[in-house]
Amino acid sequence: MLTAGLLAAALLLDRLLGEPRRHHPLVGFGHAANLAERRLNRGKYRIARGLLGWLLLVLPLPLALWWLLAQLPITLAAAISVAVLYFTIGRQSLIEHTRPIADALLNSDLPRARALASRIVSRDLRTADEPAITRAAVESLLENGHDAVFGALFWFVIGGAPAALAFRFANTLDAMWGYRNDRFECFGKVAARADDVLGFIPSRLTALAYALAGNTRLAWRCWRTQAPQWDSPNAGPVMASGAGALAIKLGGAAIYHGRQEARPTLGDGALPGAGDIARASRLMDKALLLWLLAALPL
Repeated sequence: MLTAGLLAAALLLDRLLGEPRRHHPLVGFGHAANLAERRLNRGKYRIARGLLGWLLLVLPLPLALWWLLAQLPITLAAAISVAVLYFTIGRQSLIEHTRPIADALLNSDLPRARALASRIVSRDLRTADEPAITRAAVESLLENGHDAVFGALFWFVIGGAPAALAFRFANTLDAMWGYRNDRFECFGKVAARADDVLGFIPSRLTALAYALAGNTRLAWRCWRTQAPQWDSPNAGPVMASGAGALAIKLGGAAIYHGRQEARPTLGDGALPGAGDIARASRLMDKALLLWLLAALPL
């Protein structure tokens, strides 16, 4: 029950305090990643340079934290572990970024809804209607539910605060370097593959929790048949299961950098509306409760 208590304490801190407005460790990590990329992403051997950058950024601080926690009394180590886990999760941030989108849609303020949704996704929403805006918000909630919440919780259970911190560092590097373009195709390859490996198990446990927390039969069918069509091996199961659990249609065509991409359909049922953003938030919270119950024997 100790592990479940630490998870619950970190989630409570996140609920009460939300994301730090200033001096967030991941913001500082992002600055370091940008600096490393400018220094290393040049010349020959870019895959090796990307590996070096990944190792230098991801491993030192978690290893130092692991050493520090081993030297401290258990109560102090537990308190520091909760604080670190709080900094690695972002459940409240997801709610705070998506709830205003739903409010704008409910008030028929499409320009504001488009502007708010554009802050959390990279697709072009300048002419998006309500279903397209809602798709963007719900997809972000479901996928980032794994990246910013469940993945960190999983690795905390496996290896404590150092493992959770390493996962979030690796996930952040994938978000910054894991692009398939001329600049990052080689340099970001290690970051992308490492995130795929570290997220493989927690993403499927997240998909399972979404399925159990919603329309289980439909979620399982969508996961089984639609996830393999998605380009990300971890986002596919999470989003297909979440869409099925909510019994709505996600995915589909979207505009990125001026070009329309024909993405596969995820889920089944009605087109999403503003109310489905709150439903997705509740689905994530129900899945979190299932995770905490599963962690009670640990």
